[in-house]
Amino acid sequence: MGLHSSHLSKIDNLTEIMEETGFSKSHIGRLYHRFQGLDESNSGSLSRADFQRIGGLAVNPLGERIINAFFPDRRDTVDFRSFIRILACFRPVRMVKSPDPLSPEPINSRDNKLRFAFQLYDQDRDGKISRDELYQVLFMMMEAEVTEDQLDNIIDRTIQEADQDGDGTISFEDFKKSLEKVNLEHKMSIRFLQ
Repeated sequence: MGLHSSHLSKIDNLTEIMEETGFSKSHIGRLYHRFQGLDESNSGSLSRADFQRIGGLAVNPLGERIINAFFPDRRDTVDFRSFIRILACFRPVRMVKSPDPLSPEPINSRDNKLRFAFQLYDQDRDGKISRDELYQVLFMMMEAEVTEDQLDNIIDRTIQEADQDGDGTISFEDFKKSLEKVNLEHKMSIRFLQ
């Protein structure tokens, strides 16, 4: 506990971060330790190069897109609070509804998890997944496993099934509807945070 206590004393606005992210002091201490380990320059922020040294991201076909999610608005660095907010999206969802209807949606809500996944496809950030954007992701994930014709068929069928308004793209609402039966808790949670 001593190690995490010393980390906690270095974190500005700890109480606010706990409320915003739902992480406990212990989780925040561990995440801060990980953040510092990634911050090789000791600058208090992480660059894209810092993320690229994470082994799991280096071998993930979507690694670069996941890294981009940590850098909204094309920023060059990310501070601890921004880092932990992204990770909070992967915290398991508590099924307890807030008694205050005006309280903000939790970072780790189902909709926010889906928004995170959606942005991995929607690279031009126009609010729609185009055929080309879907192709890029599926090609990265399955290039050695399917032929070009099979990939085209998968894309055509995916768009046909998901596209509710017939515009040839997948909007966030289309995406959300097509994944309504998927267990996101199983697919989008990080075990060490549980």
